[in-house]
Amino acid sequence: MKILGKPTSINVRKVLWTCVELGLEPELEPWGSGYRDTNTPEFLSLNPNAMVPVLKDGELVLWESNTICRYLAGREQRQDLLPAEPAARARVEQWMDWQATELNNAWRYAFMSLVRQSPAHQDPAALQAGISGWHRHMGLLDAQLAKTGAFAAGDQFSLADVVLGLSAQRWLMAPMEHPELPAVASWLQRLNERPGFQLHGANGMP
Repeated sequence: MKILGKPTSINVRKVLWTCVELGLEPELEPWGSGYRDTNTPEFLSLNPNAMVPVLKDGELVLWESNTICRYLAGREQRQDLLPAEPAARARVEQWMDWQATELNNAWRYAFMSLVRQSPAHQDPAALQAGISGWHRHMGLLDAQLAKTGAFAAGDQFSLADVVLGLSAQRWLMAPMEHPELPAVASWLQRLNERPGFQLHGANGMP
């Protein structure tokens, strides 16, 4: 098994954390900014989006980090991370999809401005709107965690916590004022008890 991507990428780190939870030790082949160019024909033949990560498992090639995490949990038959029962699985996948479609879009402008220092993302009004939207979405997560009292999809750790945990750590590390979100803070403490999060989440990389 091989993962193509760079260890600093938040989406690669989702997959690496999932592998720790599953006891897998795939080979990491570095691709992306600062490493091998993902716009080469070799990489584009694997992922036409030119994005990392890509998983190669024998003849199987997969891209999209959340899909890769789902595949690996299913491959290892880890129903604690991704339940087989339809309603329980849907609750996990609901929060995974929310992370990819809603939360990611909420932090994009502010992250590019504050962390990446992108010259194209320095409009004050757009930055403030981005910060406000990021905080609002994190507030939704805080409300969910306060409701469950444990983890994102319920009382058991799941893949939803992997993908959301990395996003929450990015929010926490961004150089801006943060509202108090006590349920998020307690949840991050619980995540920090897991070796995979220590290696790939609370590791100093936003």
